[in-house]
Parts: sequence; structure tokens; C-alpha cells
Amino acid sequence: MGYLSHRVNPDELKPGDHIYTWRTAFTYAHHGIYVGGDKVIHFTSDLENAKANSVWNLSSSLPLPSSCLNSACLNSSFLNSACLNSIDSGYSLHNGDSSSCLRTYYCGFHHPESGVTLSCLNCFIGTGSVYLYQYGVSKWMHMSRIRGGMCTVEPSDPPQDVTNRAIYLLGQEKGFGEYDVARNNCEDFALYCKTELMIDGKPDTGGSGQVNSIVTTPWKPVLVEIAKKVVLRTPMSPLAVPVIVGRHLYDRYKHDIGVRGDVIKVEVKDVESFRLYRGY
Repeated sequence: MGYLSHRVNPDELKPGDHIYTWRTAFTYAHHGIYVGGDKVIHFTSDLENAKANSVWNLSSSLPLPSSCLNSACLNSSFLNSACLNSIDSGYSLHNGDSSSCLRTYYCGFHHPESGVTLSCLNCFIGTGSVYLYQYGVSKWMHMSRIRGGMCTVEPSDPPQDVTNRAIYLLGQEKGFGEYDVARNNCEDFALYCKTELMIDGKPDTGGSGQVNSIVTTPWKPVLVEIAKKVVLRTPMSPLAVPVIVGRHLYDRYKHDIGVRGDVIKVEVKDVESFRLYRGY
């Protein structure tokens, strides 16, 4: 699936990479930011957390001290002594089989009112594989992808800036705001960490390529066009379907965060106030 989705070996990952893994027989992808040391910071819904708790029996609110939330600590193989001491005080994240979990003492951490979550790489991937989200692709590369949510024409910021944003949001009580599958999901979180871009105003959808691919889906107009021809018993042009699909691909491209005109740069310290002001 190298061209359709950029599959990589976990050993090839670098801090600041935007990664994703397919869920439920490739019906949707879950996105996150790899921060090094086999750790991923990602934005989850209550449903995603419930799945994680079911599969790995994870707690949802291990109170890691703020001293843990820095790039030097997260990029190490182990969290620092302050983190370990907090766990020794009686907190546990994993009461079941830990064979697949790389760092059971932190995996699943998030603030109680935040969906921004720290997981080990194995638990993030689950039973699937890991794929690399591509940045700075050409217009034609973007439009040639069969599915949305795998690339953007917008270039990525430097890796250190990316990991700093993810770590900062992990440490905030409200994280990245309220999860919304259409306007504020895991892909939106990863795109923000990579680019510092957010949608201005109060749009129907965010920057997620997955969501915008569904919103601009061509199948309804294709089926309507075919039904008209069948009812009226008129021949259908062989170019009709390609034209409609091509229009869908172009509409999806226009919704890309690197193309649409309603995006602005928002410093990570201003994310919460930006969301409150914009009402989402």
C-alpha cells in the first residue's frame, strides 16, 4: 500500500512524525504525533478511550507530574524518577496482560477533561500497521490519492516545534478542546501540531482529510445521474462518472488545510482561548 498510504517500519519513525494506523478493517484511520522513545501523543474521543480501556485495561487519568512533560523526558526510553515515584504511590495503568504494551506505567495518560493522550507505540498501532502522513505534496499527488486523510500540500514545521506543541497540549487540563468527529478530531490535532494552523470561524468541518473526503463524496451524484438515465431511458455519456469523480477530488483538494483560505496560525499557548472565542 506504499502509494495509496505510506506504510513505514516503526524503526524508521522520527520525533515529530505524523503517523496513523487503520482501524476496523480500514474503515477509518487514527492519527497521532510520534514524540520519540516509542511514545505517541494523540487526540481521542470517549469511544476511542473506551476501546483502549477494553483492550488494554487502561486507566484514564494517571497524574503524571509536570516535570515529565518535556521533550527530553519523553524522548528517553523511560520516564524520569519523579514520574516513577508518582506511580509507586499507588497508581497503575495496566492490570492485565502487558505483553504488547511497551511502557505500561504511562500508557494511556491524559487529564480527566482532555482527550490528548500519551500512549506507547504498540498500543497506538494495536493490531494494525503504522503509516506516515505526508506533507508538502503536489496538487496532483493530493488529488490522485483514492482516500483522503493521508497527505496535505501544506509543509510541516520543524520536528522540535511539532513535538513541543504536542507535549504542551498533553500537559493542559483542557488539551485540544472537545472532540468532534467532524470539526475537531485526531487528524485535526496532528495537523495542528505539524503546521500551527487552525480553521478560523466556525466551519462545518475542520482540516481532516478523512472527513472532507466523506463530505465531498461523489457517489451520491453519480447514483443520481445513473438513476435519471435509467428512468428516462437515455444513454449516459462514458465521461459522466469520471467528470463527477474528478470534481470530487478537486473539491477535496480545495478543503485541504494548505489550500483553503480560512486558516490562521495560532500559537499553542493560545489554542484554548482561540477555541473559546470561536465557540468550538
